Amino acid sequence: MATTKDLFKRRKRRTRIQVRRRLGDRLRLTVFRSGKHMYAQVIDDNRGVTLASASTLEQGLRTKLRTGADIEAASAVGKLVAERAMAAGFKEVVFDRGGYHYHGRVKALAEAAREGGLSF
Repeated sequence: MATTKDLFKRRKRRTRIQVRRRLGDRLRLTVFRSGKHMYAQVIDDNRGVTLASASTLEQGLRTKLRTGADIEAASAVGKLVAERAMAAGFKEVVFDRGGYHYHGRVKALAEAAREGGLSF
């Protein structure tokens, strides 16, 4: 019987394979979702460098948000990471949801990043 962690690892591996197929010369927007916070990074896999990042732990967001683990917080992180990526001169990315389902906070972050100007 597969455990929850095994299923998560399987989804993550499957997603990462699909992302690598689509990547080409684009950057990767990756998401990490914990029980209390949301994190997003724009990564250049060719150089192994993080070019832009945002999380609910940042002082500017912590004061505005009620909690770091709801859809409102995820939307704020998505808008902030899109703004920082656009300021760095990047518009085209590939969305890497990791092993998380495209639902709830992950979906809210992705939609906010699209509204912020990122294309994926």
